[in-house]
Amino acid sequence: MDQIELLAASRDILGKKVRFLRRQGLIPANLYGHNVKSTALQIEPSQLKHTLSQAGKSSLIALNIDGAKRPRMVIIRDIQREPLSGKIIHIDLYQVKMEEKIRLEVPLLFVGEAPVIKERGGILVQNMSSLEIECLPANMPHNIEVDLSGLTEIDQAVHVKDLRVDEDVTILTDPEQSIVQIARSRVEVEIAEGV
Repeated sequence: MDQIELLAASRDILGKKVRFLRRQGLIPANLYGHNVKSTALQIEPSQLKHTLSQAGKSSLIALNIDGAKRPRMVIIRDIQREPLSGKIIHIDLYQVKMEEKIRLEVPLLFVGEAPVIKERGGILVQNMSSLEIECLPANMPHNIEVDLSGLTEIDQAVHVKDLRVDEDVTILTDPEQSIVQIARSRVEVEIAEGV
């Protein structure tokens, strides 16, 4: 996969004055990390939108500040949005050390179709949308696949322990936790109760 890049500039506008920055169409950001001095940044919205569409919150990003020769490797830690419009108003970036393991939430990607839904009218109940993992930044998966094609019976489930991930990735979420399960359709339950 190609390296995902993000351009940023240092900013002097701090505190409540960042509203002036937002009026100029820029998004305030903070960069921090383990043994890294916190740095105030500003990012162009179009640049950030493009990067987010590629990286999400679980991919390494090469952050270039003020045209530096070497980018800093970061992940997105937090995105603050305006409640009504959903517009991004602030972003936190975490600088990783490539030789230190990190913990992060990785989204689940559901693949395949559960035969029991078509054949027996079951309903797929999703209990989780992400997992907490630990790994070196270079081994960070963009997502973890959950295969639904093995779900052939009502009440069958896929648990965290059923997932297959790279040996360099440790899943920290409880292995007994159910990710998805097949429930009886409401119509089937009502017919059974009415008999």
